[in-house]
Amino acid sequence: MTATPQSEIALALDASDSGGQYLTFMIAGEEYGVEILRVQEIKGWETATPIPNTPEHVLGVLNLRGAIVPIIDLRKRFNLESVAYGPTSVVVVVRVSNDDQERTVGLLVDGVADVYRLETADIQPAPDLGGTINTEFVHGLATVDNKMVILLELDQLLDLSSVPDATPDASAPDEAETD
Repeated sequence: MTATPQSEIALALDASDSGGQYLTFMIAGEEYGVEILRVQEIKGWETATPIPNTPEHVLGVLNLRGAIVPIIDLRKRFNLESVAYGPTSVVVVVRVSNDDQERTVGLLVDGVADVYRLETADIQPAPDLGGTINTEFVHGLATVDNKMVILLELDQLLDLSSVPDATPDASAPDEAETD
């Protein structure tokens, strides 16, 4: 599979009519997608600064033009085999919201795939797997060009309580707990 050049994706991100568009990326040979309106940018991989006492899937933080952005390795988040980060590894910077919090988070993926326009009728709900497997982070499934694309529900996928605070608001009070 050849990845779509980042310049073509940047053009799609700038499109004024983005409704129903999804940016897709590859992880372990599978194609995943997120709503394009949630994507802020795509940048090449660079080493993150580790933060102590964070979950394994939180690689650390990057300074993105003055904003500190936590980086989540989706391979680790999905309990997949780790691989060496290569020249196609990218960070997809997205906005995530949970419990009245909104943050910018970077998702480390194997590579960017494409941008698709999907109609609501093209998206099937996540399958009911009988409660043994949690699918709450799957927004839906779509078949595009005879391949399955898993559309992610970012707000469910990323628990912001385990992610270092990347909000630039220095006036916010510390939420450190005292025992």
